[in-house]
Amino acid sequence: MHLSMWTYPWDIQDQGLAALTADLRDRAGLTTVSLATSYHAGRFLQPRSPQQKAYFPEDGTVYFRPDESLWQDKLIRPLMAGNVTERGDMLEALVRGRDTTGLKVSCWTVCLHNSRLGMLHPDHVTRNAFGNANYYNLCPSSPAARDYAVTLVRDITTNYRPDMVELESPNFMGFAHEYHHEKDGVGLNAEDDFLLSLCFCDHCTTRAERAGVPAEGARRSVARFIAELCERAVPERQFPDFPAAGIGAFRDHPDLHAYLSWRSEPVTSLIGEIKAAADPATRIVLIDLKDGWLGGVDLAAVGKLCDGAILCCYDMAPDAVGDVIRTGRAAIGPGKFLGVGLRVFYPEVSGPEVLAARAKAAVDAGADGVNFYNYGLIPAKRLDWVKAAVGAVT
Repeated sequence: MHLSMWTYPWDIQDQGLAALTADLRDRAGLTTVSLATSYHAGRFLQPRSPQQKAYFPEDGTVYFRPDESLWQDKLIRPLMAGNVTERGDMLEALVRGRDTTGLKVSCWTVCLHNSRLGMLHPDHVTRNAFGNANYYNLCPSSPAARDYAVTLVRDITTNYRPDMVELESPNFMGFAHEYHHEKDGVGLNAEDDFLLSLCFCDHCTTRAERAGVPAEGARRSVARFIAELCERAVPERQFPDFPAAGIGAFRDHPDLHAYLSWRSEPVTSLIGEIKAAADPATRIVLIDLKDGWLGGVDLAAVGKLCDGAILCCYDMAPDAVGDVIRTGRAAIGPGKFLGVGLRVFYPEVSGPEVLAARAKAAVDAGADGVNFYNYGLIPAKRLDWVKAAVGAVT
């Protein structure tokens, strides 16, 4: 069974490869390490580190050595984090050390969530119905952004040969909680956030119109809904069955409904292109959430093109976790890998029995593995909680 923990390179650098092995393999009972190989900015409380209790990673960088021969003709190119030069290539260390550590290596790879690249390439980010840029999200319809994501995974898999690559954000992203110091005095509800996240950049509208989709009509509808939500004294629901009905919540607006039906195409085809360009020895899986359609993900279609998915079930009761996994298994099919992502944060998880119940519910519902979040962000004693969860599913 795939049993892994999402981990940052600086976690390994601060504690050492031997300590990581002792923690993940021996103490927690895991079989794999999921290393961040492309990541965004943030501020992290680091309880495990003996050196630094707060860490601010560079924005939009990669934690491996890019192969220049693959990138020389690309418009959008990766920037290697200074961390790699200063403290070592942890991906290389993990891959070379597999026989010694006994840990398989998975590459946790952020694809299109990249504010640094978005600022550098504003013509290739998602844009709302008013044409305003979302600099944190390269658009999956942009040829240059697609080329970046495809080449990123090709580079990692051909030059490092990890066991798996976990694709984060090869899709459209939401409006809220994707940047920093965000301000919202309106009090956006879920449907408001969704409407503001819908992309109508030139790449999307051109691609949609080539498919016979009325993109301009959809954009006008969304612009009207956004203008209306901005004029209300307090937020109101416009679509009573959102998000439970999926895109069906917008069935009374034909142009918008057609656009939302099309919207999964650039995401699905991008994941297919990533898989086709990757070294076949490395499994390619998608990291996604319960309602992936909000980001343009059609899990059934994606499942036909890549090796599987990891569905994050943070802060869910066991019954809800089981429902997500059963639905995911029905979509992705019996022959593909399906994992569950569980967070080990307090008070979301108050003790080992809570984490164990969620993991067991996922595996009982058809999950092939569990990823735990996150090695460097939790106290060492919670590795024992992970061990209890592993014991419940093995």
